[in-house]
Amino acid sequence: MKEPLKLGIAGLGTVGAGLLELIAKHGSGLEETLERRIVVTGVCARNRDKVRGFAIGDAVWFDDAVTLATDANIDCFVELIGGDEGPARAAVEAALKVKKHVVTANKALLAKHGMELAKLAEKSGVSLNFEAAVAGGIPVIKMLREALAANEVKRVYGILNGTCNYILSKMQDEHLAFDDVLKDAQAKGYAEADPTFDIGGFDAAHKLALLTSLAFGTKLPADQIHIEGIQTINAADIEAAHSLGYRIKLLGVAERTSTGIEARVHPAFVPEEAPIAQVSGVTNCVAIEGDFSGSVLLVGPGAGSKPTASAVASDIVDVARGLVLPPFLKPVAQLKPFKRANLSGHYGSYYIRLSVLDRPGAMASIAKRMGDRGVSLESIVQKKPGTSDAAAPVVLITHETTEENIRKALDAIEADGKVAARPQMIRIEEL
Repeated sequence: MKEPLKLGIAGLGTVGAGLLELIAKHGSGLEETLERRIVVTGVCARNRDKVRGFAIGDAVWFDDAVTLATDANIDCFVELIGGDEGPARAAVEAALKVKKHVVTANKALLAKHGMELAKLAEKSGVSLNFEAAVAGGIPVIKMLREALAANEVKRVYGILNGTCNYILSKMQDEHLAFDDVLKDAQAKGYAEADPTFDIGGFDAAHKLALLTSLAFGTKLPADQIHIEGIQTINAADIEAAHSLGYRIKLLGVAERTSTGIEARVHPAFVPEEAPIAQVSGVTNCVAIEGDFSGSVLLVGPGAGSKPTASAVASDIVDVARGLVLPPFLKPVAQLKPFKRANLSGHYGSYYIRLSVLDRPGAMASIAKRMGDRGVSLESIVQKKPGTSDAAAPVVLITHETTEENIRKALDAIEADGKVAARPQMIRIEEL
């Protein structure tokens, strides 16, 4: 029997509690499988006196995460604190410097400091594992680092934020307004009091940055991702999508192009018959397209105590087995600089919603502006305004064109003063 693997766990919130429960329930089974015990020897959290509803057993309490991370009586530091700076960063750096393995669920920390932390891990010859940082219980990091490592990945995309997927699903299924569904999501704990990080697309962008680096062997592109949130999606967009045979999803997409890698987070129309369109509620999904594997779709819970704890535990099992891989599949020195494709060259179809003022020649002017930029229209649907003096809602579906053309056409339409509000543009993704 090997020596026990001794864990120090920093952060005893939802995921920390789930991890302790998992170890208590399945520890003996893991010991038989690994021929090695997994033991929690130290824990740390902000409030020692908080009533948590679970026991920490014989683990020693630490008031400081860095002290726990460097304690001689742990082999593996499990960081579940969160945040891209402060105690999380300091403790992870400290652990790696003294050659402790690190398991983290902290996507924000990795998106901002992943390269320097990976260098530390490589220098010390230890693991920096982060399965739980992307898509909760879905094993997408292992899929890219291990199962699909022999493939050239062409594209990776998916639903990476459960809050946004819950809001958009409920808006479509129950015909509710965005603000009402957001309040419901906050009441159920799916959205924070300040939901900007989720609904603004930033959470999904952090996750996409990690997937992009793994999929394409590049340095992290955290500041190179095009981000749009779902704040502007309203009932008219949801209704139009349904009438046209689509559903609206917030997607994270990274794909190779002839000019570089497109990495983007934004709402998109996806065909109702596409598997990703059927993923509802707080569920996440990730699709990976490899040159030999074909398209692989992973679907599962994107957050929550047990699914995330399961992902953390899978990383701990790898440490117990002695499996040490470069955090981003290749050593940092071998990762290529991220070459960002110019999104203006993106080629596809678009949904456009306009609030057209009741003025002579308004529609003719709009059609001319589209034609001036070579944008061909597949369909035009105009609905009656709610009142006699209100702007008329007009929905346009374009044939395939470049992002540059459609944006310049919309800028010109807005500048002409024929619309009452900024045009709504949503990309159509034929997945």
